[in-house]
Amino acid sequence: MSVVAKLVQFGKKHIARGIGRSTELVIEKGRGSYVYAVDGKKYLDLTTGIGVTNTGHCHPTVVKAVQEQVGKISHAQVNIFFQKPMLDLIDALIPKMPFPRLDTFFFWNSGAEAVEAAVKVARHATKKQNIIVFQGSYHGRTFGTMALTTSKTIYSAGFAPLMPGVHVATYPYYQQWAAHKEDPKKFDAEWCGQESLEQLEILLKQRSDPKDTAAILIEPILGEGGYVVPPKNFLQGLRKICDKHDILLICDEVQSGFGRTGKMFAVEHFDVEPDIIVMAKGIASGYPLSAIVSRKEIMDQQPPGSMGGTYSGSAIACAAAKATLQIFDEENLLENCNARSEQFFKGLQEKIPPMLPAGVKCDIRGKGLMLGIEFMGVPYGFANSVASEALKLDTILLTTSIYETIRLIPPLNITKEDTDLAIERVVSSVSSAIKAMEQKK
Repeated sequence: MSVVAKLVQFGKKHIARGIGRSTELVIEKGRGSYVYAVDGKKYLDLTTGIGVTNTGHCHPTVVKAVQEQVGKISHAQVNIFFQKPMLDLIDALIPKMPFPRLDTFFFWNSGAEAVEAAVKVARHATKKQNIIVFQGSYHGRTFGTMALTTSKTIYSAGFAPLMPGVHVATYPYYQQWAAHKEDPKKFDAEWCGQESLEQLEILLKQRSDPKDTAAILIEPILGEGGYVVPPKNFLQGLRKICDKHDILLICDEVQSGFGRTGKMFAVEHFDVEPDIIVMAKGIASGYPLSAIVSRKEIMDQQPPGSMGGTYSGSAIACAAAKATLQIFDEENLLENCNARSEQFFKGLQEKIPPMLPAGVKCDIRGKGLMLGIEFMGVPYGFANSVASEALKLDTILLTTSIYETIRLIPPLNITKEDTDLAIERVVSSVSSAIKAMEQKK
């Protein structure tokens, strides 16, 4: 048995079976857009740890900041005293916030914890209980966030009863709407957005009275649910409904934040100001850190002691996050993200649709380097087949949603050359998956 096989066998024996895993690679290091397995093999990583290492693996600026912080203090517990790395990070974050009024922060470790923190703030601030989420949403797998997640049943099956007070509204995933499929021009994205808003108003009349509704929680761009970009009128309509009914609007930017969509935060594409933004993943280039930000008058509704945690806002992770923001400025990450996004879209749109057989369509969508490719008219498992073919080409990519969709989440500083290589390998993987599909007919 090879060394790799022994390591895989050991991992399967001693790591909880409940963890799903898209490959059986054993990785020992990463640099930039690549990860390296223990057998020395090099893989182009189009996952960035599910949208985490936005600055690439082991960026030297982040590594240096972490090394220096470890030599000063590694654990400065937030409920005991202020810590300099957190204060420095806040000072660097405030100018990056999409709206000046968002100036008060709470830090935690993971995205799911930050979502729960946002729910706690909303309930304290409004003195109301209910939370409205959307079909296809993903907000985490902790006990509280399981109730808020609707992208797949696997995340909550068998764990009931879940947290009460959660209601699910329609999301304008227009690509899968029957009306849109029948007549895309008449029932376009904007029509689906308006229809979703009308369905939300009905929910507020039938299921969750505004007097009982603390917040509406939404991903500005649907993540695990399929990388779906909603029409602008939908998010703007949500803001109006929240204002009309005195409901807080929480935007979960865990996956879409920190430059992933070509702007620092996805809400900037829609000109919508949330009451609370949830952030994690790309905030600290791979170190465990999450946060929520809101207006001070909202955050100050909570009594001291109601928030906190042993590892909340790790000093090391805060140092990594500050270094991450430094990289954004010094290396013009947003500019590169948008340039590479244009390159990806152009290459994929030119090469994939012409190769599709009769009866098969694809929707190439997204913002920035948050890219989704959904295949329609293909059998179940087609997206997994594309991912498997990519792995044969030393490229790692992920599927997403209950539909046949792959997602591309490269680092924001991916080079032009590596983008060309990524396009070539993705296109080749789709071609191989099509051939395998047709051979089974």
